[in-house]
Amino acid sequence: MFAFMKQKPGFYRQVVLLATPIVLQNLITSALGMADTFMVGMLGEAPMAAVTLANIPLFAVQMFIFGVQSGSSVLISQYWGKQEMESINRVLGVALWVALGVSSVVAVVLLICPVEFLSLFGNEPEVIELAAQYGSIAGFSFVCNAFTMMYVAAYRSMERPQLGMYILGASMTVNTFLNWVFIFGNLGAPALGVRGAAVATLTARLLEVSIVILHMMKNRFFRVHLHLLLQPGMDMTRRFLKYGGLVVCNETMWGLGTSVFPTIMGHMAGSTEILAAYTIAGNMEKIVMVASFGLASTAAIIIGREIGAGRQDRLLDVGKALNTLAVACGAVLGGLLLALVWLAAPIWIYPLFKLSSKAASVASIMMTVMALQMPLKDFNTVNIVGVLRGGGDVRAATLIDISPLWLVAIPYAALCGLVLKTSVFWVYLAFPLEQVVKFFVGIHRLRSGKWVRDLTQA
Repeated sequence: MFAFMKQKPGFYRQVVLLATPIVLQNLITSALGMADTFMVGMLGEAPMAAVTLANIPLFAVQMFIFGVQSGSSVLISQYWGKQEMESINRVLGVALWVALGVSSVVAVVLLICPVEFLSLFGNEPEVIELAAQYGSIAGFSFVCNAFTMMYVAAYRSMERPQLGMYILGASMTVNTFLNWVFIFGNLGAPALGVRGAAVATLTARLLEVSIVILHMMKNRFFRVHLHLLLQPGMDMTRRFLKYGGLVVCNETMWGLGTSVFPTIMGHMAGSTEILAAYTIAGNMEKIVMVASFGLASTAAIIIGREIGAGRQDRLLDVGKALNTLAVACGAVLGGLLLALVWLAAPIWIYPLFKLSSKAASVASIMMTVMALQMPLKDFNTVNIVGVLRGGGDVRAATLIDISPLWLVAIPYAALCGLVLKTSVFWVYLAFPLEQVVKFFVGIHRLRSGKWVRDLTQA
């Protein structure tokens, strides 16, 4: 039954070597993000809810950046299999133009009219005002992050994932330290509250950019050619828009769709407590999802490389093996999360964030639902983002990823939260509902074997 788990010698070692730096990078980022949330949470529920509110549009930008990053990775991993370094430079150039352009527009909007823009996502004047203080500064950090992530994605696709771990690890460490300085006014700095969190984030992102530019100038493994970045050419632009554009659309629509949920919650009764709980649950989810995202990135790298090199005969079994590892990781991490929620969180975590009893109760409900759906969600993540997308089946991967979200989960959540005005528990059930639909459609596509495509061919 599990004969596909027997792979060629060295396969699982390669998976570990590729996945470990990516998992560590995501773990560092998520853990330090949790520390940031803790420090903002010490200011009270309103500031924490404000940062969550400001991050609704910023999360959509982040997902757009991730989409461009993933779209470029699909092409770069296949060009890497062919060892076409000039083409990789051109893909990187297109990705930088797209990511920097969109992130800059959103940053300018948040600078010019932050209150008016963020009022679209919440109904508490105090929370919106605090969110504007954060968003007007933090928006520009995503411009810097777009530059960094495109470069890191190129290296990851060329089987060098360690670079991202080092750069983002250093950046997030600095970010956390500066949060402590600027939020609370330590070391003689003024106490800036949520504005201090934004200043810390922007400073850390500027550090990232500095490291990347220095690395571009000094490294010998991958020579960056500035003229190819600035003028990648219409042929590569068309190829990126045809294949990578679908991935960008996928992640952007997914990011926008995911942002709808806190927007719905932001218009429910008791929205401040609900958003504070959602912030805690969201940070915990980022931590427990690091394994599946690491496996997904690894799957995309391995499968894309094999297609580019013309070795496609056993890719179906490779996909099945990686998906099975994802289910196992999800089961283990989901069990650990359940234990944390019911044994440790009420005693140690919720008091640290100064959550009210209502907010703590909502957070427990959210994380319990999250833990129970983990095996299913990890399977879907690796199958869609890693196997299908890495195999070049970007159109099907996009439809499988966003259709259940927009056609099932969002209408259900809006009906429960805004029309029927149910408790937040029924709204949050939209998440596992989405995963169930994705699972059945995704596994059908995987078994069909129609997802293996060489995107580098004219």
